[in-house]
Amino acid sequence: MLDWGVDLALPISKQTIQGKDVFLVDGNALAACFDGHGGVDEDFVKELTKVQPLRAVFRDAGFKDSSVKINVEQIFKLLSPATEVKCI
Repeated sequence: MLDWGVDLALPISKQTIQGKDVFLVDGNALAACFDGHGGVDEDFVKELTKVQPLRAVFRDAGFKDSSVKINVEQIFKLLSPATEVKCI
């Protein structure tokens, strides 16, 4: 959060999307999904784009496979073009 200049004092809420916990900071300033079980797939990412977050962060090990990880940025560019995406 600090890398992006997101204030740590902003409110954080937890939402469940397709059975995965997503943490939303200040509504849509940042969306974070740290699923570590390989459950992040393209359908989940498309659902997450409906939130229109300014930034999205995912756990590197959370993707179903490498093709999903590669496609995440393209999905966001298409459905939520203002979103910055990062994998940690």
